[in-house]
Amino acid sequence: MQTARARRDTMAKADLAWLRMEQPDNLMMITGVMILAAPLDLDTLRQRVAQRFRAYPRFRQRPVDLEVLAYWETDPGFDLSWHVQGLELPGSAGERELQQRVGELASTPLDTARPLWQFHLLADYLGGSAVVARIHHCYADGLALVQVLRTLTDPGPDFAAPVPDDPPPWPDQHEYGDGGGLFGPVIEQFGQAVQRVEEVMKRTSGLLRKGLDLYHDPARAVALARDGGDIVAELAQALALPDDHATALQGPLGGSKRCAWAEPLDLDEVKAVGRGYGCSVNDVLLSVAAGALRGHLLERGDALDGVDIRAMTPVNLRRSIRPGELGNQFGLVFLDLPIGEADPVQRLRQVHRNMDRLKASRQAQATCGALAALGMSASPVQRAALDFLTRKASLVATNVPGPRKPLYLAGRRIDRLMFWVPQSGRIGTGISLFSHQGRVHFGLIADAERIPDPADVTRRFKPEFERLLYTLLMSEWEVAGEG
Repeated sequence: MQTARARRDTMAKADLAWLRMEQPDNLMMITGVMILAAPLDLDTLRQRVAQRFRAYPRFRQRPVDLEVLAYWETDPGFDLSWHVQGLELPGSAGERELQQRVGELASTPLDTARPLWQFHLLADYLGGSAVVARIHHCYADGLALVQVLRTLTDPGPDFAAPVPDDPPPWPDQHEYGDGGGLFGPVIEQFGQAVQRVEEVMKRTSGLLRKGLDLYHDPARAVALARDGGDIVAELAQALALPDDHATALQGPLGGSKRCAWAEPLDLDEVKAVGRGYGCSVNDVLLSVAAGALRGHLLERGDALDGVDIRAMTPVNLRRSIRPGELGNQFGLVFLDLPIGEADPVQRLRQVHRNMDRLKASRQAQATCGALAALGMSASPVQRAALDFLTRKASLVATNVPGPRKPLYLAGRRIDRLMFWVPQSGRIGTGISLFSHQGRVHFGLIADAERIPDPADVTRRFKPEFERLLYTLLMSEWEVAGEG
């Protein structure tokens, strides 16, 4: 019988790809912040994690990469007290200090001798508590991790309630009334698509060794598309994109992260704006984010007339999440953000058109297969491919619908939830949009060399939305007046 000390599980190819993407100036951690309405002590948090993480034995395992072989190995010296630690803040210990500490933690590597995750508790924060979570991307994607959070929390303040054997699916795929827009399931022919991409990528290993430079080798791109069919044609088109437009978001990274978040928006108001303009909630939020970035870059002196920049955007490829399931099952698409458009309504309409084109494509399935294929490649090949791909975008953007009803952690109501996926390769900026209890939370994390003060972007988020809302109300008022 195999002992816990000797247990080893094979690592999935996509998970290995994210493990090998780690770089000193871009760590592959998903970083989250949870603000609680009441103080929480460290012992109670450790007890909750110990109890609820029984559903996830992977969190007692560490990844081992031997280049020719990679696996999950149970940590014989697993120490929960290391994984769930206390946190202290300097000065007045307010929001600005918490944002600074989150940036520092996002810049600090996890201990590779242990399972790659940690929770940090600030037991007394503005009359409540704050928990900062750091989990390496090789363990799970964002959608799986919100299900982990679902396991840790309860629907009411009775924290002694038993964990349901089969927790209801969350986030709700119909949270926004449009299947989550671009970020809903994209699963048609998923298995066959990934398999075809993997097969073609394996046969084109020489192309990978050259850094996937299809932009300078269009004939090879055509051959790749012909060999793999429509799914691989999508991959060829993505790889043939030129490098992204040069702005202050582009340039060397220093490895020191900065973090900030904005005042939440009312989700019903966002939905109303979407309905008024015939767009999805995702369209509205991403156009607002583009407007906030536009204002920041203009102040820094960038010339933006007619400029689009690309956001590398994760797309869920899961049909559902089973209890205890982790891993990475998502693709990536390149979304054009029209930061050169000054008119907020025209910017929204452009984002809507760009999103519709991506929804009709299979780019997400193609990139998922490519990531899995890269997981089988040697590290130098992976690094060359990653560098090539990430030159095509300036930021990572995620949008996840969260719980509509209140959630509680060990009896304490959760007032705010935010998380950021890591940026990879040359990308140094990430934006996160997360809905929770009828509000939308916008957060930004960035390399300090690219955005020294992310609060200069986040403070623009609500005014940009209010411009859209005001324009809509004025147009409706004029129509009513004419009637």
